[in-house]
Amino acid sequence: MPKAIQRASRPPPRASRSATGPLPSCGDSPVYLDADFLLGPEAAHLNLSGVSGLATKTSAVEFLLASIFAHFPAHKGRVAAVCFNVKGPDLCFLDQPGDLSDQDRQRYERLGVPSTPFERVQLYAPLKADGVNLNTLRTHADLVGDVEPLTWGLQEVVDYAEVLLNRDDIDAKADAFIDFLRDRVLGRTFDDGFGTTHRVQTFADLDRLFRSIFDGLEITAGGRSDTWRTHHIATMRKVRNRLLNISTRCKGLVTDDGPSSDLPWKEFQDRTVYVIDIANVDPLGQDLVFARVVSKLREQLERRELGVDAVVVFVDELNKYAPGDGPDTYVKKMLLDISERGRYLGLVLFGAEQFRSQVHRRVVGNAGTQIFGRMDMDELATPGYQVLTPATKSKLATLPIGELMVRHPHFTQPIFIRFPKPPVLRGRDGVERFPPAADVPFEDAVVRQLVRLDRRVRPNQVKDLIAEREQDDVRRALAAVRRTRPDDVLAYFRKVLGARVDAESNRPREHQAVPPLNPISDEPY
Repeated sequence: MPKAIQRASRPPPRASRSATGPLPSCGDSPVYLDADFLLGPEAAHLNLSGVSGLATKTSAVEFLLASIFAHFPAHKGRVAAVCFNVKGPDLCFLDQPGDLSDQDRQRYERLGVPSTPFERVQLYAPLKADGVNLNTLRTHADLVGDVEPLTWGLQEVVDYAEVLLNRDDIDAKADAFIDFLRDRVLGRTFDDGFGTTHRVQTFADLDRLFRSIFDGLEITAGGRSDTWRTHHIATMRKVRNRLLNISTRCKGLVTDDGPSSDLPWKEFQDRTVYVIDIANVDPLGQDLVFARVVSKLREQLERRELGVDAVVVFVDELNKYAPGDGPDTYVKKMLLDISERGRYLGLVLFGAEQFRSQVHRRVVGNAGTQIFGRMDMDELATPGYQVLTPATKSKLATLPIGELMVRHPHFTQPIFIRFPKPPVLRGRDGVERFPPAADVPFEDAVVRQLVRLDRRVRPNQVKDLIAEREQDDVRRALAAVRRTRPDDVLAYFRKVLGARVDAESNRPREHQAVPPLNPISDEPY
């Protein structure tokens, strides 16, 4: 290692090294980060800042993850990564090879990092509003089979009502009623007090419970009673409207009455990247995904039942999700909690943003390792960069693509490095090479998903089965097949779908999906 670099860094013990990349102008000497200070327990978290498109923040994270997977010592445990894709197709093709130059391949060889895509990648994306087409740009026929639907029901989202409801609108009485539903009703056999027993597991079940209660009050008290189990009917109507609206506002991610499809909780695999594509999901749905996934990660890491010992969570656009000003949203509080207490659990935040000065200071301040790409001069003039010399600021303002400045506990001063191009297909290149397929009609989408699970399935067989069936029934059967993965897909699909009832003898169907709500105000909730 050149003497200038030796003076700037105190190389960590080889057993805890994680290579970051060769230096651009000091030969090709690798610079190492200490795994104990990058992934814990001594310190943890990494923050990347830089101008959009010029700082190569996403590429830097891809390279760092590849290096961690290659160098993280096996005796320290198992490690995985959960990456939220929030911009276009950025992280949709991590399992596809990119174009590398011979020089980059030589760098990878010197660093001891494979110049190949990630071996184990699992991709998840919500469905579109039709309930069968995936809401992602990775829908090319050759690749869409590797994308798992991400759909949740009432049981999965009720614990995160705070994320989905307007806190100015939900008062203490409404909170108390939501807690009552969560603790005493959901997932249990429950008597509504009017002679009907319910088992509430879906939004449709919840709607039936509310209707039964309101009808019971109307019949037994002649409409004069305004309370049920100490809860005022106005509070109950408000909670009903707000909760049942969740499945409408997050349609495709949240299902009215179908089975859920989730991440492999308690079965996370070592050196695996889990990509959750929410780039095309509305902000409310994104907040729900962030809140639930990270909360589940923390909960299972704390209990040591996730399947791995450490998880790197990559979140881009911290300016949006953890701003320095504005209200304390559920997502912001969650990111603050990871930054301040995550390292004890093995929950590590890799966060990126364009303007570091606009991110909550407790999020960036708790990052043990900080990386800077090309920066805007106005950003460098803010107080947070006063520790840098004028020469360092000038260099940051003119950094070429692929060069970064690193600050790390083992470095006595910032070090400039160059990292090789990631060996994975960039998002925009992936869309060109694998153009997204257009949405297909409902029956064709069902056929495609069943054939993907079992090549023995014949399209005509499926179309005959679902002809004249209610789409909600078909969606539920399809979701059950995806969740169960039976040996005989068609037979199981037929069994779950059930026998067809002749139209002449078909009585009016009991309400299955949540109907449109009568508006009670102009609020979007």
